[in-house]
Amino acid sequence: MREIYFDNGATTRVFPEVREIMTEVMDVEYGNPSSMHRKGFHAEQYVSQSREIIARSLKVDPKEIYFTSGGTESNNLALIGTALAGRRTRRHIITSRIEHASVYNPLGFLEEEGFEVTYLPVDDKGILDLDELKKALRKDTLLVSVMCVNNEIGAIEPIEEIGKIVKSFDPAILFHTDCIQAYGKLNLYPRKWKVDLLSVSGHKIHGPKGIGFLYVKNGIRIKPILWGGNQQKGMRSGTENVPGIAGLGKACQLIYENHEEKMKSIREVKDHFLSRVLSEIDNVKDNSGQAPHIASVSFPGVRSEVLLHALEDKGIYVSAGSACSSNKPEVSGTLKGIGLTKEYYESTLRFSFSLYNTVEEADECVDALKDLLPVLRRFTRR
Repeated sequence: MREIYFDNGATTRVFPEVREIMTEVMDVEYGNPSSMHRKGFHAEQYVSQSREIIARSLKVDPKEIYFTSGGTESNNLALIGTALAGRRTRRHIITSRIEHASVYNPLGFLEEEGFEVTYLPVDDKGILDLDELKKALRKDTLLVSVMCVNNEIGAIEPIEEIGKIVKSFDPAILFHTDCIQAYGKLNLYPRKWKVDLLSVSGHKIHGPKGIGFLYVKNGIRIKPILWGGNQQKGMRSGTENVPGIAGLGKACQLIYENHEEKMKSIREVKDHFLSRVLSEIDNVKDNSGQAPHIASVSFPGVRSEVLLHALEDKGIYVSAGSACSSNKPEVSGTLKGIGLTKEYYESTLRFSFSLYNTVEEADECVDALKDLLPVLRRFTRR
């Protein structure tokens, strides 16, 4: 039985070129990039080259790129680091109700530390209410953090408009955006969008797990949350993960080569899948946003976990929400945030696509759903 992997929002298969460069670094250029001998210099070259590749993709200065262990650390450093640096004068933070746990939970920690957090609503498409943002801004607002692409439904937030609103109110307010589901899928322009901090994770773009980066605009005050050997200008201490950084750089390079064609290919699979689901299966609800790679569909009458495992038995892998939250009993904040009732949010699956997926795989998945749903729904009613 062949496998069909439609859980690319959770993680992706690495590009072969990523695997090759990581093996080369581990086998040959395994020096510590802080060492002063030739072996260390060669390792440092991989770090510098990846930093330059990433900076070009965002049209920023390579000195503004800091490597981390992934999206969670990038978000934690952005939020906690800026909060600790600015806490003497400002203690108000604004975010949305549909952020990823790696934003939501650090903000919960900051609330315990005396910060006030305003959680803004979204509409039924998952889009932030800009009027509510304008009302929420205050003289003591330190930071606004809004994700670019929602990880569960694929809603694309109006980041450029948010940046204009924030900076027009007060240029000193910092603006952070979680781009973990956006980087590699959209063209991102942090300078044009007035973004001060931007988080990315490698394993969402066919790079390795355990590596990511944080863009920090020059001049932004941010306090480290890891202390040690003063690597990366003291912003993020610890010996750099050179194989991971080299793999991340290669993934960033490859994902943006012929980018428009790549995203067209992914979107064709998503659109074909949704077209068949909505036209051929009764009683379904499409919650999907405009991101090219994420489809969210509710199948009332069967719990999402039951349908997920039934598809798994056929070799088809999907998710119920995000990978970081789907193993928890709590209700998805995103699905509640867009107004889904219990009948719908308890029956929602996420199908997330990549360059390795095909229209034929989408057809197989739809055919499996058509076979499974009548049986599972009858069983549930009993």
